[in-house]
Amino acid sequence: MPEQLQVLKALQTLDRERRELIQQREQLDEEQGRLQVEVDRVQAMVDSLTSAIEARQEERRELLGKLEHERGLASRAEGRLPQIKTQREYLAVLKEVDAAKKQIKELNDQVAAKDRDLEALTADKGEKDAELAALSEQTAARQAEISAVAVGLDAGLADHGRQRDSLTGRLPVALRKRYDMLLDRRNGLAVVEARDGACLGCHMHLPPQLFNRLYVAKEVQSCPHCNRLLYLAAE
Repeated sequence: MPEQLQVLKALQTLDRERRELIQQREQLDEEQGRLQVEVDRVQAMVDSLTSAIEARQEERRELLGKLEHERGLASRAEGRLPQIKTQREYLAVLKEVDAAKKQIKELNDQVAAKDRDLEALTADKGEKDAELAALSEQTAARQAEISAVAVGLDAGLADHGRQRDSLTGRLPVALRKRYDMLLDRRNGLAVVEARDGACLGCHMHLPPQLFNRLYVAKEVQSCPHCNRLLYLAAE
């Protein structure tokens, strides 16, 4: 077998291994992304509940301020009753007191409703806080495992890169470019075996004279159908 073809076979094996390492690395990155998306999803729910609680608390404070104001009005109005001299003025002040007390009741009801909302929101946030804490812990543990595996994969890729540079340096520039082009266009398979008169890359039959030439040719031969580089397996 010509030396260049031996180099190409070794390069093809190396590139297939490298391709698998890259796929594994990409899968790890995708998993890390999915883990982070899930954490972000729960965190967004916690943040939403926190904002809702803060909004209800602010609304409750405003209601309490209005309630205090209405109580002050009612108290001052009631304080004026003993000093009133006329029936007409007395009835007007009573009406003012009744209106204030009615407003106080409505405000108390609104405050109670806010308290119920706050209680429900706080309970929901407590559940989501617990879920987020558990999920963050699990995610951190898995990401640590992923990082450890990624370090090994990155080391493997670096080693493959060095071996690849060594192999490609033994090929003529034109042949190396041809190989790289086929590697890109043929889904990572540029060098294939020819067997029983056919190319095992595209499974098309080869012209007999081409197949016979593989036994004696010094130059690298290619499939006329898929252009992949051909070799014969050693018997």
